[in-house]
Amino acid sequence: MSDLQAAFLAVLQGVTELFPVSSLAHAVIVPSLLGWKIDQAAPEFLPLVVALHIGTALAALVFFFHDWLAMGLAVLGRGNVVKVRRDRRMLLNIVIATIPAVVLALLFEKWIRHLFATPTVAAAVLLLNGALLFVGERRRRQGGHRTLDQLGWVDALWIGLWQSTALIPGMSRSGATMVAGLWRGLHHEDAARFSFLIATPIILGAGVHELPKLMHDGFSMAAETALIAGVVAAATAFATIWVLMRYFRGHDIKALDPFAWYCWVAGSASLALLLT
Repeated sequence: MSDLQAAFLAVLQGVTELFPVSSLAHAVIVPSLLGWKIDQAAPEFLPLVVALHIGTALAALVFFFHDWLAMGLAVLGRGNVVKVRRDRRMLLNIVIATIPAVVLALLFEKWIRHLFATPTVAAAVLLLNGALLFVGERRRRQGGHRTLDQLGWVDALWIGLWQSTALIPGMSRSGATMVAGLWRGLHHEDAARFSFLIATPIILGAGVHELPKLMHDGFSMAAETALIAGVVAAATAFATIWVLMRYFRGHDIKALDPFAWYCWVAGSASLALLLT
């Protein structure tokens, strides 16, 4: 793989991992459409996978550094009582929301990826992702909107269960969790913030999970290429979060509709190209 291909995949990862359009679908579909003969399950591809995930997770960690710092201080009991309770509750909700995806990934990820990870199936599921975003906007809880401070553990578990749908190529992790947040009464900005916060341990864990295998197989890809790709993914992901948070802060009515239309257009066009 060339440095240019690695950088392209890094930008693709940094954008689509956080936009509600499924990074896994794009990773499966785009190389196929470009005619790249890349086996993403091959050992030589592993360093790039690790670098992309860690780079993306670090970008989210840096962007929401103050949130993570506040939760860390709350665990130590630093600050006033009200703030400590609030931040501890937030951390507990993040842990609860993370558990379903971790458990299901350990149990079923290989089987699900083997079953669904083909370009045509990923493109078809991308259409379903668009439908979820479109319907989610119209089924969101009307009136009595809640803040992140008002989320309970049941709400966090509900959002975490929806996050698990991202194991299927074509379903967006951020899209599913944002829709789940809207259904629990959150505004778009808060739904996006919670989605990105629970994404950090999931994405970082995905990269760290592959490290033992990487150490066993060795760095078959040039370390420089993987490092460059990781930096590019981190920079792209940071910019993506900044753009999305500003967008959702200013749009709270049908804000997911543009992404739904994109999924429908991209999924339909990809299916047409792949099948012909």
